[in-house]
Amino acid sequence: MTDIIHLLPDSIANQIAAGEVIQRPASIVKELLENAIDAGATKIQLIIKDAGRTLIQVIDNGKGMSATDARLAFERHATSKIKSAEDLFNLHTMGFRGEALASIAAIAQVELRTKRDSDEIGTLIEISGSKVEKQECISCLTGSIFSVKNIFFNVPARRKFLKSNDTERRHILNEFERIVLVYPEIEFSFIDNDVEALSYPAGSLRQRIVSVEGKGFNQQLISIDVETTLAKITGFIGKPEFARKTRALQFFFVNGRYMRHPFFNKAVTSAYESLLPDGVAPNYFIYLEVDPESIDVNIHPTKTEIKFENERPIWQILSATVKEALGKFNVVPTIDFDTKDAVDIPIYDPSRTVRQPTIEVDPTYNPFKSTSSGRTYQRPKFDWEQLYQGFEKTDNDFSTEPQNHISTDLFVNNTSLDTPNAKELIVHYQFKNKYILTSVKSGLMFIDQHRAHVRILYDQYLKQIQNKKGVSQRTLFPDIIELTPSEASMIPYLMDDLEAVGFDLGNLGNNAFAINGIPSEIGNTDAVQLIHSIINNSIEKGCDVKDDLQEELALSLANAAAIPYGQKLSEEEMIKIVDQLFASPIHKHTPDGKTIVSLLDDNTIDKMFR
Repeated sequence: MTDIIHLLPDSIANQIAAGEVIQRPASIVKELLENAIDAGATKIQLIIKDAGRTLIQVIDNGKGMSATDARLAFERHATSKIKSAEDLFNLHTMGFRGEALASIAAIAQVELRTKRDSDEIGTLIEISGSKVEKQECISCLTGSIFSVKNIFFNVPARRKFLKSNDTERRHILNEFERIVLVYPEIEFSFIDNDVEALSYPAGSLRQRIVSVEGKGFNQQLISIDVETTLAKITGFIGKPEFARKTRALQFFFVNGRYMRHPFFNKAVTSAYESLLPDGVAPNYFIYLEVDPESIDVNIHPTKTEIKFENERPIWQILSATVKEALGKFNVVPTIDFDTKDAVDIPIYDPSRTVRQPTIEVDPTYNPFKSTSSGRTYQRPKFDWEQLYQGFEKTDNDFSTEPQNHISTDLFVNNTSLDTPNAKELIVHYQFKNKYILTSVKSGLMFIDQHRAHVRILYDQYLKQIQNKKGVSQRTLFPDIIELTPSEASMIPYLMDDLEAVGFDLGNLGNNAFAINGIPSEIGNTDAVQLIHSIINNSIEKGCDVKDDLQEELALSLANAAAIPYGQKLSEEEMIKIVDQLFASPIHKHTPDGKTIVSLLDDNTIDKMFR
């Protein structure tokens, strides 16, 4: 019997390893940018074409490589960072495992041009599918130029699962953003399809954050800076009033490396608990410096998950640092003594003598003693009705309620809902300004007024988008919305549908847009916040199919424009909502699956009185 165990060829082994390291074009961008940083570059340029499918190129002015190093760099587990196992726990660089370039070369066509400053000529290497096709001496500048072409050209099954260009470009921008935010001393530029889309000059950390997230972001930042024996924590947290409902800007970096850490995220958000409503998350850019021996970055192929030896103490330090920063910058509510009606507190003057206050009384006063005219003393008359001025109940001050409304909420207009004639007197009843109650054949129906309106508006907006018949209302003073690069990349994909419902956006350049028109139905809704919500929802849901994107847009608009809880409805408004709701083919649930209608049947009601 022949043996069945055999070693895989290097080309196949590299393709398997590439499946762990290289998931999409953004993975290649991350690895090449990190290599450029490890090479000591002060200027890095990223160039892509067709969202990285056709070309990903990284140009840096780092120290470059010799001809031998350039060739060895594409071998599996070839690295200059590790010589022994102990080195894994004393890492000061981004890459160290020696898998990235070998994995990239296994699934793409790679060209490397590199030269050291001490060399007169450089080296050119061309590799396709792990096979070296050319190596020769060339003339080039100091540094390295990595060009990756036709990703997954030899693995068509993997290439087939790539998303749309907009989605892949957004992932590239996310990786690019994470790199530029942690290295403000390096100059970065991004060229997309021969157009320079982004340029970040070297500067301070605050300048880099503002240049990435927008000029208006500067006023939102609160700096943090603390150093202990376990960790040094620096960076910025966002003011509570600028917190976001969806996709907050939350970044953790440790020793210059981006990481995800839910446990530390809880430490930050817990400091905001008394300052933010439910469902709202704060922004933060937090940089930790710890002893490399106290962390393990080798637990995840992409190195975005890191294990900390002193996790609990750092959690406590981080939480205390954020709370101190919030208090120091007076974002925690305090009593304001500077108002015009505040008590005038005198300044202490030690030269003045303190005089005990006295109470002056008339010892001769007797309310029962007759006056010289023979009449007893009478108190001066006072118009007590003046005390009640301004408390009268008017139609403008209070919602109109039946005068004989009984506190049990079971009677309206002095007529029980259980009486046979109740339906003729009142069709619907609003309970707690939240639910609409109506009598049906099988019992008592509860309708959530906000969710019902969401369902109605969703159907209307979706129809407008599909038929492109939205009504736009021009704004007298256009609002300006500033987007991050990843958010701005969604605008071309959303523009047609935004215009279909009534938005009119003008491109001001540098990821800023003027809101010249809004849908006529959204009323006083904050248009800037609404567009942010639409974009971020589309990013989070990963809507690549046009129909899915249109449905997500319609739902975002409906949630923003629907009547809120607590709003008093007239009888006519309740009738209109109920009629429109049941005209919808799907009236029991909102588009995102929340219950709209609940029935309390006759049997359940009867059991309550047994």
